[in-house]
Amino acid sequence: MKLSKFCGEELISLELKAKNKEEAMQELVALAARSKLVRDEKELLSAVLEREKLVTTGVGYGVGFPHAKTKATRGVVIAFGRSKEGIEFEAMDKKPVHLFFLIAAPEDAIGAHLNVMAQLSFIMKDEKNRKRFMDVKSPGEVLEALDRAAETT
Repeated sequence: MKLSKFCGEELISLELKAKNKEEAMQELVALAARSKLVRDEKELLSAVLEREKLVTTGVGYGVGFPHAKTKATRGVVIAFGRSKEGIEFEAMDKKPVHLFFLIAAPEDAIGAHLNVMAQLSFIMKDEKNRKRFMDVKSPGEVLEALDRAAETT
């Protein structure tokens, strides 16, 4: 699956300005809201924050997958953000998160939503892939890295 089809250069920030978890989610949702598939930025943010209350989406290794299924979007959307300094995100390994993939999906998108999350999780388990995303220099390189990494899964 080409993950780049769910993303776009306008949905990518290589320098998140956020200093904490909530600011990071707000910034990522604002990126996602640039997609024509997102109907309501406020509703998406609310859904992402509610989902985060259940259990952290900071999975460890410097990676976070904030996500939500909501009526606020009419298709699967991935927004990517990077923080060189790292952001305290209550990650499972207690370390700061540097790489964020916000996944927004419609309420009825069971298969696609889970497939995207599973593929991203698999990609980010590989240290070389995490380094590649830390080193990219442009949004276009992020999209290339997504697809290149997905081809090897």
